[in-house]
Amino acid sequence: MASYEFDWVDAFTDTSMGGNPCVVVHGAAEIPVERRIALVRETRLSECAYLVPSDRADFGARYYLPDGEIPMAGHPTVATVISLLDRGLVRLQDGRAAFTLEVGSGVLPITVTGRDGAAPVVTMTQAQPVFGKVYDRGAVAALFGLSVADVLDDPQTVSTGSAFCILPLKDIAALRRAVPDHAAIAAFLDAADTDCRMVFLTTPQGATAAGDTFSRLLMRPPGPEEDSFTGSATGCMAAYLWARGHLDRPAFTAEQGHDMGRPGAAQVEVLGPREAITGVRVGGSGTVLMRGTLEL
Repeated sequence: MASYEFDWVDAFTDTSMGGNPCVVVHGAAEIPVERRIALVRETRLSECAYLVPSDRADFGARYYLPDGEIPMAGHPTVATVISLLDRGLVRLQDGRAAFTLEVGSGVLPITVTGRDGAAPVVTMTQAQPVFGKVYDRGAVAALFGLSVADVLDDPQTVSTGSAFCILPLKDIAALRRAVPDHAAIAAFLDAADTDCRMVFLTTPQGATAAGDTFSRLLMRPPGPEEDSFTGSATGCMAAYLWARGHLDRPAFTAEQGHDMGRPGAAQVEVLGPREAITGVRVGGSGTVLMRGTLEL
């Protein structure tokens, strides 16, 4: 049994016990994959992050769900950077830091901007989006007990490192009515011709006056029933809404988790014109809730 230092970080929030929690394990290169996954299940979190060496970037990290690795994830990225800052492994100069982080899908440019009296903002530049398969509105809506009348536009898979089917809904009322049919969702996601890992529900209305979008990720077992903030899917959602004309401007505030009692927010900017998006910036704050040692 070996010992590993860890931080429990709440990401996409300025305060503890908001946003989305993630355990960040340091010096994790020697931890076997099965033990990494076992820790995710033990914590009952949606994901954990493991810092590993990188010969391509300043730092390396790998992210795991309760059922395996996910190549890119937003809230573990924010959590990882907040942990690095908290431990003095990244330092701000003149209120700013810039470096690279290698994750499973590739290298992410990272910037950190300090704020007086508040947690710094961590911004990742997600990769150029890849637009995948377009799905039938009624078929995808039915997975969540919704109808065609609730759907704003055709669902489509988008990936900026991890692939999500974006299901845009007309209003928050429809978003809140969504109830997952887990058997039907599993059949959809496991089908040979499905090109996404999860379905991300969103609407171009904020949960609060400060927000421009509100979203939900209803997860399949064995993970939590719902994710409180999903940074990778937020990047995919932003590219989708911008490309299809559902956003008036490329920079906006995305909200998620408010109905779970864990409100989270991200500052998002789609890079490039609607017809030629080059990347998506997703930024948020975080706070360390716990620090300690794991025995694995």
